[in-house]
Amino acid sequence: MSWNPFSRSSSSAPKKAVLSRTSQRDFEREVKRLDELEELTRRLYKDGKRLTEANNAVAKSERKLSQELLSTALCQTEEKFKWQINEWDSSMIRMDMHMTDRNVKLHRTVLEPLKKYVSIFPYAQVAVKKRDQCLQEFQKCQDKVSKYQERDRTGQNAVKLDMAKKTLGTAQADFTSQNDALMVDVPKMIDTRTDYFQPSLEADIKSEVQYTTEAVKVYGELSNLMNGHKQQSRHDYASLIQQALTELKALSITTD
Repeated sequence: MSWNPFSRSSSSAPKKAVLSRTSQRDFEREVKRLDELEELTRRLYKDGKRLTEANNAVAKSERKLSQELLSTALCQTEEKFKWQINEWDSSMIRMDMHMTDRNVKLHRTVLEPLKKYVSIFPYAQVAVKKRDQCLQEFQKCQDKVSKYQERDRTGQNAVKLDMAKKTLGTAQADFTSQNDALMVDVPKMIDTRTDYFQPSLEADIKSEVQYTTEAVKVYGELSNLMNGHKQQSRHDYASLIQQALTELKALSITTD
């Protein structure tokens, strides 16, 4: 806030505070919670964008591997190996499509709602600023009334006091309206955050499940093609890899 009528460091402390310290602390606590919610929402939005970028990078990187292998001389001379890499490349095309679908859903069900939610906070900040301005005006009017009350009760001072009291009444009504509205709306906005984010969370989990299911299907089919539809366990694959490594180490170019 730009001005705090309760600050101990104020060189011209008001003679009569228009708002209790407790009420001011309660308001500042709610504003702090609102600021924390805004910061969290903005971080979630940025992290969601980074996730879509990372998803795209993973899909493109794996496709790049198959493309580079297809351009090697080995794929031009070894038909079986070329066929395997072509099948892998085809699988990567399918996975790229599924990843694109995943990112589209992530954008629609998570990023767009978060962006809309973030757009609300500037309006809340304007309302808080207006409330602070009303509080300053309220305090200013109260100080003026106090000043005229301390003066001699001459006719001129009585007229000024009467006018100051009317202005004070208007300022008090404006502040009360702004303050009461914020003390209702800010906690309500904070308390309903879970209801707002819950559908996005559920949609994202379902999207991830769908993508993972398709990935298992694509890679399962590719695995079956690679080993001739033979059922092989993780141990079988490990044994095959170890056997290939042993044969490589036995070559003269790899011996010490």
